[in-house]
Amino acid sequence: MRPCVWALALVGSMLPGCVGGSGEVTQQDKQRLKAYILEQAPTTIPRKLDINFDNKVTLLGCRVEPRGPVEPGQRVKLTMYWMSKETLGDGWNLFTHILDGSGERILNIDNVGPLREWRQTRQILWPTAWQPGKVYVDEQQFSIPSNVRTKRVQVVTGIWKGNARLKILAGRKDRENRAIVADLDVKMGAQGAPKRSTRVPKVRVNRLEHGTKLVIDGKLDEDAWKTAANTGPFVDVATGDVNRSQKLGGSAKLLWDPAALYVGFDVRDTKIVGDFPPGSKDPHLWTQDTVEIMVDPDGDGDNRDYYEIQINPQNLVFDSRFDRYNEPKVEPNGPFGHQDWSARVESAVQIRGTLNDDGDRDQGYVVEARIPWDAFDHAKQAPPRPGDTWRMNFYAMQNNGGYAWSPILKQGNFHKASRFGRVLWAEAGRASGYPGGHSPSAGAKPESRGGAHAPGAPGRAPAPAASR
Repeated sequence: MRPCVWALALVGSMLPGCVGGSGEVTQQDKQRLKAYILEQAPTTIPRKLDINFDNKVTLLGCRVEPRGPVEPGQRVKLTMYWMSKETLGDGWNLFTHILDGSGERILNIDNVGPLREWRQTRQILWPTAWQPGKVYVDEQQFSIPSNVRTKRVQVVTGIWKGNARLKILAGRKDRENRAIVADLDVKMGAQGAPKRSTRVPKVRVNRLEHGTKLVIDGKLDEDAWKTAANTGPFVDVATGDVNRSQKLGGSAKLLWDPAALYVGFDVRDTKIVGDFPPGSKDPHLWTQDTVEIMVDPDGDGDNRDYYEIQINPQNLVFDSRFDRYNEPKVEPNGPFGHQDWSARVESAVQIRGTLNDDGDRDQGYVVEARIPWDAFDHAKQAPPRPGDTWRMNFYAMQNNGGYAWSPILKQGNFHKASRFGRVLWAEAGRASGYPGGHSPSAGAKPESRGGAHAPGAPGRAPAPAASR
């Protein structure tokens, strides 16, 4: 069914007023966009959704082609029907994420489709320009990643501005306030899942809006955290498998501003242990439960001048700087690296359970940390500039093993910087092809791949790969 055609003058009045260079909305643009605006909802929509966005916009439903199971590499066409109920304020755009069966984002197609062509700092026909009572036909196409490892993928969507998402009041949604549009079954074929990718994951981290303040209390309840770049679920450090045992796992979120790096860990742990003496200086946290941050600021993965920061459920800190891979190091008890270096980290921990109590089953703990950029005293550029890439890794550890954002794949220990993921420091609306932030890039490819976490295989107990 083709959308009905509006008068050119009316369409023109609804388009954003971008001017200048490649950002200008031309008469040809206006003519083309007429075909995607309806005066009323179609009488038949294959998948009814009726998802209410803050009583201002309703996602009526969608059409997905093909209708049956899809295969890795297959092209999918998604058509969503949005009805405007009330005029939105300035700055709202659409986003769409494709998730695998573990919830990991494997595609970001925010930019894909006639309504979403990026012009300077906004989509060409963004929700801000929508008129109440009208229906907007949002056509998108994407390919199922050839290396998908789960038998189902999920399409989620929403409306975003800066670090905020328009609140969903009714309809199917996930815990990150994203509307669930469709679940697609994936045919894996006779050979099963394709070979796991060995590429390291990437994430884009948008700078906090000016004036945004975070309280370091271990709660991660500010709006900025709710839409922060997320690593997705940690994987087995040796194999890249997702842990299905529910005993240990985690994920991390990232934010930044000109003064500091912010990291928020959410760790799943059924038995939380931390019995170091209070106030201990650089205790060997990796021998019990802890989170770990590895930072190679120069982004080249050469293991020169890199940093290690660990924070345990007692909110104790181990921090050190290394000249080269695992050097300096004094066996067996250290020091490990330059332990006189201080990250000057401000941190807080919230425990979901009881520390050092075998009588109950714990759920896990949250670590929130603020690390000033000037602590990275051997970095070539700190704070980073928008567009800079650092190499980093994040771990949830237990008994000197654990799970990571980027698996080491038996290529060394937890210090192997060539296996650290890539973190792109960015600004909302600036160019980037990395997943994690909503803002698309000018001239970006239509689809941006998520990190190569390679989930989907059976879980295993924490790998015995040593941190030291």
